[in-house]
Amino acid sequence: MPAHDDRPSPQLPAIDPDVSAAQTLPGRFYGDPAMFALQRDRVFARSWQLVGDAGQLAAGEPAGAGGAGAAAGGAGAAPGSAPPSAPAADRQGFAHPFTLLEGCLDEPLLLTRDRDSALHCLSNVCTHRGNLVVNEPSAARALRCRYHGRRFELDGRHLASPHFEGAQRFPSPTDDLPRVPLGQWGPLLFASLDPAVAFEAWSEPLRTWMSVLPPQQLSFDPTTSRDYEVRANWALYCDNYMEGFHIPFVHPELAAALDWRGYRTELLPLGTLQIGVAAADEPAFDLPAAHPHRGQSIAAYYLWLFPNLMLNLYPWGLSINVVRPLAVDRTRISFRSYVADPTRRGQGAGGDLHQVELQDETVVESVQRGVRSRLYHRGRYAPSQEAGVHHFHRLLLAAMGSEPSPRKE
Repeated sequence: MPAHDDRPSPQLPAIDPDVSAAQTLPGRFYGDPAMFALQRDRVFARSWQLVGDAGQLAAGEPAGAGGAGAAAGGAGAAPGSAPPSAPAADRQGFAHPFTLLEGCLDEPLLLTRDRDSALHCLSNVCTHRGNLVVNEPSAARALRCRYHGRRFELDGRHLASPHFEGAQRFPSPTDDLPRVPLGQWGPLLFASLDPAVAFEAWSEPLRTWMSVLPPQQLSFDPTTSRDYEVRANWALYCDNYMEGFHIPFVHPELAAALDWRGYRTELLPLGTLQIGVAAADEPAFDLPAAHPHRGQSIAAYYLWLFPNLMLNLYPWGLSINVVRPLAVDRTRISFRSYVADPTRRGQGAGGDLHQVELQDETVVESVQRGVRSRLYHRGRYAPSQEAGVHHFHRLLLAAMGSEPSPRKE
């Protein structure tokens, strides 16, 4: 479990549970370094984060961990390894180092696939003197620290340590590389240092709503996958995502593809689902007979999972946004595209995501400047339009106010 800051926690604002009576988060919330530090410890260190792609790890390619994954695909053998039918002693695994939420958590981790094809997420810090164990993605039968030669199995178990013959009560479980909880949906891998909720509970909306685009149909598109840096607090970016209220004012092209009168938000225990109805003659999903929205012309589903994962489903495929805090007023947005039907690219609500992102950045950066005003305190929620923003704020404050896990000594 991660270490925690011993400084007193800042006083958190209160949000009325009744959206019609509630006030929004105060402007100072988005620029307070103490709030940002508390979020790092109690929100992000305890949340599930997208870290890589199982298909690429199987193929021995960079897993995209830290960049939110890459190509979907099936299992394969790492370069130079024996085929899966070979004896385990002749097979190689694979190790891929990455940094969990670089700029925020900065935790050195490792994705490994062992010789039995099992996936693991481990600390990448040697339990002897703290050296990084693996520096580059590579095929491997075991892990060896280059500092003093300590060796580990690909599942993290301690194998050997040179010159420790006289050490008492050695080795012990603390000499193993710590294992980090790992979850998987389709090709996508998620890790959490100290999960506040079980992966099955957190990811349940993926299994429910992603059924319109089964993962085996998705193919990664590197040409439309990129990162953006936004000069704003990460939570302001999420605030903007949580409502369609701004679409007619900020996104004229997107507004033309949607019947905004039918736009609606459903609140989930650990997220939100926004449903965009297609305007006349605009592309829509071919929904299966048993789908709850069968008969409706749905242009897009916008699924957000707490705290920072956005999955945007369009008739052409899936666009993933991972919101990565870098500083109290700076955020990296990682876009990753997975295509199911390339003939529908460039059409409808998901037609020009780059333009939509630039429009969102402009308004979010403007809000970041505005909330610093000495004359602004806090606003009100539009009950019919901003229930998702209200829900996000209450989830965020609840996580920030929760008791941290015990310090690991």
